[in-house]
Amino acid sequence: MKIIACVKQVPDTTEVKVDPKTHTLIREGVPSILNPYDHYAVEESVRIKEETGEGSVTVITMGPPQARSALMRCLALGADEAILISDKAFAGSDTWATAYTLSLAIKKLGSFDMVFCGQQAIDGDTAQVGPELAQQLGIPQVTYVEKVEIDNKHKLMIHKQTEDGYYILEAKAPVLLALLPPTSFQPEHPPMSSILKAKKKPFNIWDAKTLGGEESKFGLDGSFTQVIKTYTPPPRGECELIEQDSKEAAKKLSEILLKHEALTKR
Repeated sequence: MKIIACVKQVPDTTEVKVDPKTHTLIREGVPSILNPYDHYAVEESVRIKEETGEGSVTVITMGPPQARSALMRCLALGADEAILISDKAFAGSDTWATAYTLSLAIKKLGSFDMVFCGQQAIDGDTAQVGPELAQQLGIPQVTYVEKVEIDNKHKLMIHKQTEDGYYILEAKAPVLLALLPPTSFQPEHPPMSSILKAKKKPFNIWDAKTLGGEESKFGLDGSFTQVIKTYTPPPRGECELIEQDSKEAAKKLSEILLKHEALTKR
């Protein structure tokens, strides 16, 4: 069972800032983390590998050199090898250009059974890369996946989350799965021994020349969407903070609401 997990290093969402001129995220000096959705995807990949007792997990990310730290964390979580796709030619990629670049790397690796990715990244929240990657690879996809079970014949039983519960779908490899962690998920923190072992695992860096493909489809040139303007919405209305105990706060709130109702009826 050969599994490929696509991950992304993202800024800590409490620290996100946008350059008003370039409309891109300011990453310098901002703490970066492994996208939580991708963290779950990696853990599920490793779990399946260990349960089946065969195969391997390869993690891939596209990003600047500092994205190496996210991949090293994945290796510490149990992935077998890592590939960093990094080149200035990839700068400015939208979701489609990102999916195209990732697809080239996956095709270069050869045959595979499953591609795992997080349902979305917390910095963009588009949830587009997974489905677009499946399209580029020409394989079926399932989104909002909570859990994957595999029988002895390598048949996949997929638990897909819905608003009313979940569906259980049957699929065969190759397939792309976009995972959404259950509310009970607690990210694993690898021990020091695993972190040290991660440093000895295969780690490769591929640039645009290594991937091949069409240069016009990389980065900003290959992107169908571009950010024209980024701004902070102006504040709406006024806010009054009630700092009293619950009984007095309820009384004060009722007075405000009654006053507001009276004003709106004039």
